Amino acid sequence: MTESVDVPIIAPTIPQYAHPGDAGADLVAAEAVILGPGERALVGTGVRIALPDGYAAFVVPRSGLAAKHGITVVNAPGTVDAGYRGEIKVTLLNTDLHATYEVAVGDRIAQIIVLPVPRARFVPVDELPDSVRGEGGFGSTGYQSTEGAPS
Repeated sequence: MTESVDVPIIAPTIPQYAHPGDAGADLVAAEAVILGPGERALVGTGVRIALPDGYAAFVVPRSGLAAKHGITVVNAPGTVDAGYRGEIKVTLLNTDLHATYEVAVGDRIAQIIVLPVPRARFVPVDELPDSVRGEGGFGSTGYQSTEGAPS
């Protein structure tokens, strides 16, 4: 069973889930923008929400826009805190080196995912417990499958 949470909203277009089971609901542009190659713009959605305490919303790119046109969200995921009541805006970036991309009012430009988020208590310690990963950071697990590789 999927849980749901009521989120009060003021918006000219209510975010919609495209398919049953989708994690993200589509946010649409409330203004037209032209993004030249390599340009970014802050695009209003007209959406204002009141998340309950213990929840946050995350604004993420739409995979189709990224794959087909190179349009992404710069600060993905953008975090909307429970106490924020302003308009949700999306910083879009055109990563295409040659093509301009036009955003029209009503175009789906990003998705919003609402999740419960526990409040962390940061506990100072002198040492951290060991883990399998340890201090391995960026790229520490490699980038190719080791399956079938000579030993």
